[in-house]
Amino acid sequence: MGIVTENLDIGLAICFGAFWCSPSDVSGSLKHKQIGILCSALLVVVVSFIGGYFHIPNVFLFPLLGFLTFCIAFISIYGFRASLISFSGLLALVLSFANTPQSLAVYEYALLIGLGGLWYLALSTLYYYINPKADTENTLTEIMLLTADFIDTRKDLIGEQPNRAALKEQLRSLQVELTEKHDTLREILLSYRKSSGKSNYQSRRLLIFIQLVELLETAIANPVHYDKMDALFLNQPQFKADFQRLLSEFSHQLRIIASDYHKPQRQLSNKAIAILLEQIDANVENFKTETSSEDYENYLILQNYLDYQKEQYGKLKKIKLLLGNNDLTPEDIAVQGKLKRFIGSQSYNPKLILRSLSLKSTIFRHSLRLALTVMLGYGIGLLFDLQNPYWIILTIIIIMRPSYGLTKTRSKDRIIGTIIGAVVASGLVFLIDHPYVYGALGVVSLVIALSMVQKNYKASSAFVTLCVIFIYAIIQPDILKVIQFRVIDTAIGAGLSYLAMRFLLPAWSFMEIGESIKDGLKANTAFFKSISAYYQVKGTIPTSLKVHRKEAFLKMSNLSAAFQRMAQEPKSKQNHINHIYELVEMNQSFLASLASLSSYVQNHKTSDASQAFTSIAAKIQHNLDSVCGQLRTIDFENPSLHSNILKPKLEIASLDYSIDKLTAEAIAQTENLSAHKEAHLVWEQLYWLFSLSQDMLKLVAKFQ
Repeated sequence: MGIVTENLDIGLAICFGAFWCSPSDVSGSLKHKQIGILCSALLVVVVSFIGGYFHIPNVFLFPLLGFLTFCIAFISIYGFRASLISFSGLLALVLSFANTPQSLAVYEYALLIGLGGLWYLALSTLYYYINPKADTENTLTEIMLLTADFIDTRKDLIGEQPNRAALKEQLRSLQVELTEKHDTLREILLSYRKSSGKSNYQSRRLLIFIQLVELLETAIANPVHYDKMDALFLNQPQFKADFQRLLSEFSHQLRIIASDYHKPQRQLSNKAIAILLEQIDANVENFKTETSSEDYENYLILQNYLDYQKEQYGKLKKIKLLLGNNDLTPEDIAVQGKLKRFIGSQSYNPKLILRSLSLKSTIFRHSLRLALTVMLGYGIGLLFDLQNPYWIILTIIIIMRPSYGLTKTRSKDRIIGTIIGAVVASGLVFLIDHPYVYGALGVVSLVIALSMVQKNYKASSAFVTLCVIFIYAIIQPDILKVIQFRVIDTAIGAGLSYLAMRFLLPAWSFMEIGESIKDGLKANTAFFKSISAYYQVKGTIPTSLKVHRKEAFLKMSNLSAAFQRMAQEPKSKQNHINHIYELVEMNQSFLASLASLSSYVQNHKTSDASQAFTSIAAKIQHNLDSVCGQLRTIDFENPSLHSNILKPKLEIASLDYSIDKLTAEAIAQTENLSAHKEAHLVWEQLYWLFSLSQDMLKLVAKFQ
């Protein structure tokens, strides 16, 4: 429109405003989207207004640039959406150097940018009302596909595996991503419920989501000892093949549901899974009759593992039913008050700013580091009289992250992608000499770059370079010089980002890994208490148990992510990484065992809790409380382990019961198979939980 009306400056200002506000338009409630876009618009207006007066002596410009960069980056203390608003402000700050409209006053240019932000807000809101289900459907699809990937990875873990550590790492990564998607969908479903009331559509999607959460819990649930399963499947390879085929069919059907759930009539029949379950069931019964009584434990292992798969089958069938069923009973409609308990809330208390003004804060360090690096990058650009020195600080802002590993990876990918883009663009510029073609290629390159930024940053960087070069090819006669400076500026920006992250106020993961371990253990402890209480009391499954389950999964995902960041850092900065890895593994195993126990007690009728159960649960709780107490005194920043003479003597609870004896006694008391399966699973899980609690307590003692 600006070109057509010959008001290019006005068109560009509105275009920039819309573009800079777009990062905060991510999945979530409409209200949060609107607030995020409005805050982005307000921020870019203020920044653009100030940036309009950047033509001042460098002695004043440099401190102003550093101060603004720090303040804008510091907004990220208020969470993920705030970090996207911050990114919008930083983009506006950098590009204030690039565009200086001749026909507009500074305040007019800033207001037009704000108008562009409001224009984008109107379009985003209109799109929501045209297709209000888009975010729900997209996020639900992503969760289904990730859950299918998770089940596939669990399938690969069946039986002895030489790469079990790598598969476990893959599981942790998938669990982290799934937990994030679960939180996003919870927020979307709650906001939709607030605005639309108790709709049939929303209630069905909520019930599908609940089934997907429980699918993940049951997929995480596993037999206690991998070595027992390995030995069993080694001697009975047909069972390994049977269960792997079954899990493959589960993941396959989830993917089909994700691609065609708008058309329930296209869903695969349940017959394939039912046949596989019948075959495995028959094989397990044959195994019981053909083997000696000494193998009865293996029979129970197979039966319990088969029960888990039957539970998964039931959840999958319910998802299909919900997708094809337009009528729900009143019991199916979830209570909104209960749903609120599953939603995490972000605090926007202004006092958080004061509390975060400390070198102990990762965001404070990152903001200060970014500000200093931006000043240095712009100074280098001026010193060497580079064509567009703001390209250096744009590269710094895009690449630099609070995490060392991510910054290092993005720096490398950015340089490689820029070189690839520059080479391709050079060839195309020689072959093509038409401004309209350049414009079309620039738009296409930008769309591709934005679509790939999360999936393949290297490819995204290549297309961003193509976009920039094609745009400059329209207005610059000497395009080869533009390409040359583009590569040089990117290399300088990427190099400065890596060096600053490595040496300038670094925030290594060992500085905060302790808090992640404590939070994970506290969440596991609360989850264990809920399971233990429910097993002893029975009755209706309390909402608190599901809330504690959600918190345990969330905190353990955060712990896994924190450890992954630590593993990407230099060896010299990986304090106690072997012991920390053991703690992470123990907490993950503890959660897997809790998931097994939780899934069983919620889906089966169980016997009355014995005195032995109460006693062992109390001892586990004692050990967990002791570990929490020890963790509060550990200094993970100290690179060496030492003995503290003031450390109180550790009291490690001992087990007065033989688990094998308790299991044998419970089995001898009845011929009921369900009672046998309960005794085997519950006592074995309890023993494993007790052993893990002991091992954790012994391990944390080494830090004292």
